[in-house]
Amino acid sequence: MSVHLIIDGYNLIRQSPELLAFEAQDLQSGRQALLQKLAAYRQVRPHPITVVFDGWKSGELTEDRDRYQGILIIYSRRGEPADEVIKRLAVREGMRALVVSSDREILEYVEQHGSTAISVPEFESRLHLVVDGYDDLNDEEVAIRHTRKKGPAHRAPKKQRRQRQRLRKI
Repeated sequence: MSVHLIIDGYNLIRQSPELLAFEAQDLQSGRQALLQKLAAYRQVRPHPITVVFDGWKSGELTEDRDRYQGILIIYSRRGEPADEVIKRLAVREGMRALVVSSDREILEYVEQHGSTAISVPEFESRLHLVVDGYDDLNDEEVAIRHTRKKGPAHRAPKKQRRQRQRLRKI
């Protein structure tokens, strides 16, 4: 089963020092820098990616959608925060959804509805590893790590195992 990344766009930009520097120039520069980074990620890992930006204060009356190198971009409609769009997408995607945000309300809501959530700093570190080509471990390293037992056998709950499995895919 593939993973659908749903990203809280402005939350990611404002949590990342690198992207925040672009946003300081102007809002469009911040968005463009984020999309370029995600496009580079998507070349390595072709997961569906949706980035949601707020348009609720000065946006259109209807939800605006765009595409950038295979990435779906959604601007929420006027009067609707991006958080609501993210929640709606996560519920629709169900177990496939992996939501990237540091907004605690979104993270809790998403996990209650069966999706997986990841904080912005954790996702950004994985993003850098994948884009820079450091995400693969040698098979020998994996074999060495898993040959030594570390105590009594314990299997994590099914929900936790599924979340780990989805996180390994990104």
